[in-house]
Amino acid sequence: MRYLPLTKNARAEMLRTIGVKDVDALYKDVPKQAFIKGTASLPAHKGELEVERIMSAHANENRAAPDGPFFLGAGTYYHHIPASVDYIIQRSEFLTAYTPYQPEIAQGTLQVIFEYQTMIARLTGQDIANASMYCGSTALAEAALMAMRVTKRSKVAVGAPLHPHYREVLGAYLGNFEGSELVDAEPDSETACVIIQSPDFFGTPHKYEAWRKKCDETGALLVVLVTEIVSLGLLPAPAQADIVCGEAQSLGLPMSYGGPHLGFFACKEAYLRQMPGRLCGMTKDADGRRGYVLTLSTREQHIRRDKATSNICTNQGLCALAFTVHLALLGEDGFKRLAHLNHEAACRLADALAAVKGVKIENASFFNEFVVTLPIDAEKAAKELGKRGVVSGLPLEGNRLLVAATEMTAPEDIESFARELGKIL
Repeated sequence: MRYLPLTKNARAEMLRTIGVKDVDALYKDVPKQAFIKGTASLPAHKGELEVERIMSAHANENRAAPDGPFFLGAGTYYHHIPASVDYIIQRSEFLTAYTPYQPEIAQGTLQVIFEYQTMIARLTGQDIANASMYCGSTALAEAALMAMRVTKRSKVAVGAPLHPHYREVLGAYLGNFEGSELVDAEPDSETACVIIQSPDFFGTPHKYEAWRKKCDETGALLVVLVTEIVSLGLLPAPAQADIVCGEAQSLGLPMSYGGPHLGFFACKEAYLRQMPGRLCGMTKDADGRRGYVLTLSTREQHIRRDKATSNICTNQGLCALAFTVHLALLGEDGFKRLAHLNHEAACRLADALAAVKGVKIENASFFNEFVVTLPIDAEKAAKELGKRGVVSGLPLEGNRLLVAATEMTAPEDIESFARELGKIL
């Protein structure tokens, strides 16, 4: 009973209270193929030294981005992180209470949140930003739910090619709301919001004026999703949107096999009370000194559940700190320069691949990611390139390959990619 304190009767009572038949019903949204059948294939018992050797051997089987030519993007991007970022985030000024309910002992954490919010608001052209979300996909889902609360509508429309993983997360969230609907269509009188990913999943940037007009005509909100935040250093800020959300992993955070990453969320001030998560504000104490406090936290752990905007219970404090430090080190000019370097690398990559016989660039415009059409199956091509030491990108359906370039893409990497691709074609 020390480690399994719940009795069979206690479990049954809990299941009755939440309205499900058994524990398995709690996992109904998990794909069946994701479950492990039987026990995991692991040694029954090993000492610490043996475990370290086994895990190191497995780790050495991986092919990390710095190990050679790397052109994979699709929502997670390979960028340089200055060594100073890791040093600064460990300074004592920021090692205050992680959960900032008592401002007098959490000023370091609160100031970082305030600075982070300010940066996100400026980058997105929005009035306010929250203290961060778990990741870009959950930020998008929260944006859709917020639009549904604001408009009292249940239809969510997608107006540009959306990252398939984001669509899956969005669908999982909406599946818990009766009457909700996810469609690929223009807005109508029943639409809560239109989602525009820019650059979209295939790398194409979008303008918002026409979508803004359609949303104004139908009463829907315009939600802009940005999965490559560096693009905001070159593309116009989506100020026309009602909500801007996305993924900020590109600054200060390694790819880390998919996480932890950093979701961001910003919106117009008119929707402040419907924004999920927490918000930090600046004030003055009794002696007139500047201080920081939580000014909004409409989460279900703080207020009545039926009044809460979200069940997200925290923000990505450490990831937001790394992002804030990296962007502060870059400054406005440095951030714009970084965006230009990314676009220049992508242009060089596109020119090199287009010169390979049988290869066609699909995009009329792009930031640092685009789709190429090959004369052979993209999956087959990617596997063959991998054998030759080139991580070529994400194979799409048929002969299409999604490739990305960043400031980390060296000219010799591009040459290797084009040369090896030409050989296998």
